[in-house]
Amino acid sequence: MTGVFPLAMAGVGEELRLKSIHGGEKLVHRLTALGLTPGVTFSIVQDNGGPLLVSVMDSRIALGRGMAQKVMVSMK
Repeated sequence: MTGVFPLAMAGVGEELRLKSIHGGEKLVHRLTALGLTPGVTFSIVQDNGGPLLVSVMDSRIALGRGMAQKVMVSMK
């Protein structure tokens, strides 16, 4: 994939860069507190059709599909 796209469309193991979060203030604050800030690189480690498990810095975070649609990323 090229350009900017929702996290929910990315594949397991792809190195991604967070571009923006298209959500309300509460969602942005919550994800920022978990380390998902614009410019950070991370990857999806598990996608079994439910929540996505992402690895960011030294943490693993589960994101529901709705949240993953609002997180805009690009390939690293």
